[in-house]
Amino acid sequence: MDTAFLQNFLSTTVTELAIKVLASLAFWIVGRWLIGRVVGLVQAAMGRNHVDPTLTKYLGNIVGVALNIALVMGILGYAGIQTTSFAALLAGAGVAIGAAWSGMLGNFAAGAFMLVLRPFKVGDFVSVGGVVGTVRELGLFATTIVTPDNVMTMVGNGKIFGDTMQNFSVLPARRVDRTAQLAGSVDPIDAIRRLREAVSKIPNVVADPGVEVALLDMNLNGPVIAVRPYANNQHYWQVYFDTNEAIVRVCQEAGWPAPTPTQITKIQQG
Repeated sequence: MDTAFLQNFLSTTVTELAIKVLASLAFWIVGRWLIGRVVGLVQAAMGRNHVDPTLTKYLGNIVGVALNIALVMGILGYAGIQTTSFAALLAGAGVAIGAAWSGMLGNFAAGAFMLVLRPFKVGDFVSVGGVVGTVRELGLFATTIVTPDNVMTMVGNGKIFGDTMQNFSVLPARRVDRTAQLAGSVDPIDAIRRLREAVSKIPNVVADPGVEVALLDMNLNGPVIAVRPYANNQHYWQVYFDTNEAIVRVCQEAGWPAPTPTQITKIQQG
């Protein structure tokens, strides 16, 4: 074996390999720094335009991942590694992961659309995905809601976006729906007057629209009166319970009898 040739080959190969390794390392360090700067500039620009912070972080992460993949592919190409098969493998892995995580990716996409369309925000009282409560957090995959009985509930964004959404906090007033079942001997016109006067005095009942008290129905027990005050969302339950108390108090002060079904019995003699 030619020792000089072997030494020359090894020195040349090692030198070339060392240069490629050092250059690749330099490309990686500089590239990572540039990617950080680009992501920072994108997020800063979105912040100046008052884009939602969660959406800003979400888009920044996407840009960062895409640029990092491009950086790795460029370094591999410089090192002489064929990237065609690597790209095909990456694409195949992406398809497999997408199929396995279809539900998760659906939640991810729905979360992005919700952050753009903004059907509700943190602090709103909503009914989404079969859950009623106050929005605690808008996540990329799920939305956290605190129910009225103080239970933290997470609902997938895909379910929320594909279902009916109700936002009770958008409009300034929300209606409280209650009914008063009266006995058949009670004058409904007098009852409507008394109930409207009592409910109008409840704290935090808004004046516009006004209190709605009207004859709703008639049954075997007697007339049914609809009692419907309006309240701001933060005072809804207070007005709800105070309305129940007002109905009971009016019935007691007026001395109305308890409603009982009216039965008519006919006896036929053969």
